[in-house]
Amino acid sequence: MFRLAHLTDPHVGPLPRPQLRQLLSKRLTGWYNWHRSRAGAHDMELLGALVADIRAQAPNHIACTGDTCNIGLPSEWATSRIFLESLGSPQFVSFVPGNHDAYVMGALEGLLREVAPWTRGDDGREGVFPFLRRYGPVALVGLSSAIPTLPFVASGRVGSKQMKAAEQVLGKLGEDPSCFRIVLIHHPPHRGGASPGRNLTDAAAFEAMIGRVGAELVLHGHNHVGSLAHLPSPRGPVPVIGAPSASARSGTLTHKAGYHLFTIDRDETGFLLTAELRGLKPDGSIGGMGMLSLGQIRQPGRVR
Repeated sequence: MFRLAHLTDPHVGPLPRPQLRQLLSKRLTGWYNWHRSRAGAHDMELLGALVADIRAQAPNHIACTGDTCNIGLPSEWATSRIFLESLGSPQFVSFVPGNHDAYVMGALEGLLREVAPWTRGDDGREGVFPFLRRYGPVALVGLSSAIPTLPFVASGRVGSKQMKAAEQVLGKLGEDPSCFRIVLIHHPPHRGGASPGRNLTDAAAFEAMIGRVGAELVLHGHNHVGSLAHLPSPRGPVPVIGAPSASARSGTLTHKAGYHLFTIDRDETGFLLTAELRGLKPDGSIGGMGMLSLGQIRQPGRVR
């Protein structure tokens, strides 16, 4: 049995005071939006309580799918590292970046230098995507969809080179009948997963890739809402699960701060995947809010 906690979009604050020259870019609109609405929407005390609840569940691993930053300021890079340290050591925590982490040119590279150990693959490379981290029967494949974009655009892209490499990794892992493959990515990787201007621009290519080599689970963020979709694969539908922002104070039940706690088990017929949503409850406490209806990920022949 393997337990994985997935959180996303913490948008760690407060936003540091930028220098004037740092606002001569897309950061100006982001800075304005933070002070107009985001500062009130993302609660750091709530985020701390959520992290404490994650650690109390004692998962085997934690995955964070991006947007630790807000407008990609250099001063946010160290804050992101401190946040990841609060989750756990690099051996215990995996990170892939989001669009806010790549807010302007150079921001993503700066962040990845700071948080490199949390992206280290089994081959020892850091800040290189896709990365592969194997934990017994579970294989985490981390992709980056983070790219700098124009103001008012929050789209992402995997790119043909990374997509091809991901297909090779997933295909090779799929030859192992005892391997449960989990893909980590920030943007919803399926067509219609986000509106134009916020979507993964090569979602069709991602869908086609999964259709050829498969995976057992895909986890993403970006939309700040809990969601469930499926992609076809050679061994049946692949769950594509999005989590809400880990620091959101307001919104509907599925928008408020939360994370998913997955349990991966197996028997003589295949894998069994269950998922619990934990987060901000109506009474203001952090706790369990019910199980996701995923069904059984049964794949005869993959587990002997």
